Amino acid sequence: MNKIHFVLICFILLIAMLAGPLWKKDTAPDDGDTAIPVNKNMGGSNLDSISVVANPESIPVLVNKKNKLPENYEPNDLVEPDIEFIFAEKSDKRKMRAQAAAAIEALFAGALEDGVKLLGVSAYRSHATQEILFHYYVSQDGYEAAQNYSAKPGTSEHETGLAIDVTGGDGSCAAEDCFGGSIEAEWLESHAADYGFIIRYPKGKEAITGYQYEPWHLRYVGKKIAGQIVERGITLEEYYKVVQVSK
Repeated sequence: MNKIHFVLICFILLIAMLAGPLWKKDTAPDDGDTAIPVNKNMGGSNLDSISVVANPESIPVLVNKKNKLPENYEPNDLVEPDIEFIFAEKSDKRKMRAQAAAAIEALFAGALEDGVKLLGVSAYRSHATQEILFHYYVSQDGYEAAQNYSAKPGTSEHETGLAIDVTGGDGSCAAEDCFGGSIEAEWLESHAADYGFIIRYPKGKEAITGYQYEPWHLRYVGKKIAGQIVERGITLEEYYKVVQVSK
């Protein structure tokens, strides 16, 4: 190899390194604010594999059983929204990403104006906390049952800082089935999208989301996407046209 060829090869390698990530990033339909997660190893062609989301900081990022957050991911703009929780102590589970925190404050205020009082139950969870929680549920109910209502570490929306579980003003039925059908649950179903939130795991969509109906689990995606999802009666998976097997 002569000197000219050597220099040329080095130049080509440098350009390739500067070109950025090797996995595909596509903009969200009708929005352009996120990236559809594609498996880095499989090129997104195998829906049975688990993908690592390409842009975890994106507000409407898709995180589910098939699309996990990068290792050691932690949101860098977590703040504590000015809302009331069912517990008094300081905790990371009070926190949300800044944009979602402002939106949940507005949602709680809007609900109160309509005579509906809401309380926060649990918002952000670290990877380590989610791991402890998931293994606890497995020890209680077994793996098959636990995965219907609890996420494996790395695949929980709570780790994004964009999700929060809520309940009614008396604190009862916190993250329990009895919350469904309540005045608070009905208000959320009708108004959450006005503030940029969706009921992430709706009734009748269990085979798509992979989780049981959770009327208390709110996920912030922004007003535009939330409005489209509610108007069409779909899930976040269907919005991205990534309908995968639930387990």
